[in-house]
Amino acid sequence: MPRASNGTAPTLDEVARLAGVSRATASRAINGGNRVSADALAAVQAAVSTLGYTPNPAARSLVTRRTGSVALVVPEPDERVFSDPFFVHTLRGVNRVLVARDLQLVLLIARPGEEERRMLRYLSGRHVDGAIVVSHHRNDRLVEQLADLSLPSVFVGRPLTSADKVAYVDTDNVAGGRAATELLVERGCTRIANLAGPSDMAAGHDRLAGWRGALRAAGLPDDLVEHGDFTEAGGEDAARRLLARDAGFDGLVVASDLMAAGALRVLADAGRRVPEDVAVVGYDDLGIPERTTPALTTVRNPIAEMAEHAARLLLEQVDGQRAGSAIRVIFPPSLIRRASA
Repeated sequence: MPRASNGTAPTLDEVARLAGVSRATASRAINGGNRVSADALAAVQAAVSTLGYTPNPAARSLVTRRTGSVALVVPEPDERVFSDPFFVHTLRGVNRVLVARDLQLVLLIARPGEEERRMLRYLSGRHVDGAIVVSHHRNDRLVEQLADLSLPSVFVGRPLTSADKVAYVDTDNVAGGRAATELLVERGCTRIANLAGPSDMAAGHDRLAGWRGALRAAGLPDDLVEHGDFTEAGGEDAARRLLARDAGFDGLVVASDLMAAGALRVLADAGRRVPEDVAVVGYDDLGIPERTTPALTTVRNPIAEMAEHAARLLLEQVDGQRAGSAIRVIFPPSLIRRASA
């Protein structure tokens, strides 16, 4: 580290003297530039560069009331967080934005119960400047809890309750479910089943609604539904239940690619050829479809772009540009055609 004239690490007072400004002005210039003229800001920045001055994080937080960190809140079991590509892409997208602002990402994994209470105590202690919430469920009540804390927050995915009170970024899951189903209708499928996601999550609810809407518009029945949990094992279980109910379906719409991967194995074990006997469409396109047999037709969920946008919205709140704003941004889905349909 560069040293000041006395051989020690440079201080704020020395930065102020070299810049020809007061200590208070130097501090404001270093901590955001509020109420500092352009000339003074340039002089302080030049002095910082010349001396190699590094602000003390503790002192800086007292001035800015910032921690320099943002929480990514995931109310899911940790084994799912570290095995589902949805969360990998979310982490990358959020962190890409934070790194550019020299901010730290704090991952908070909390299932209902004591873990959730501990997480809320951490957030209420203002150890982070804001929170991005992903993969939330109806009973989490995170919208209301974060509102009570007055903590800047953005949700990735529409909350099923109190969505008008919070900023969120989502994709049009109804349109995605409809597009997947319409593809199978155009293919000539007449008995199209659905392996739906959890009914307590907006993505599961909306993708199922898109499937129903497309079938009713085509005059086809919409009674073949089994629910899973967006995991591969959940897709296997739901596919087995579906085959036990009615093995005569010729099309299958699945709420996630992980569930679809599990369903493809069950169909193969049952002697059902894909796409000859059953055409299959998944949802997400986060690296799974290229590894299935056959390659999976799917609806692209632009999660990396959504996560980045959510991070930018949160930083705007933290910076006071969108305080209390319940803005929502909806990304369009897109159909990716491969061999399974």
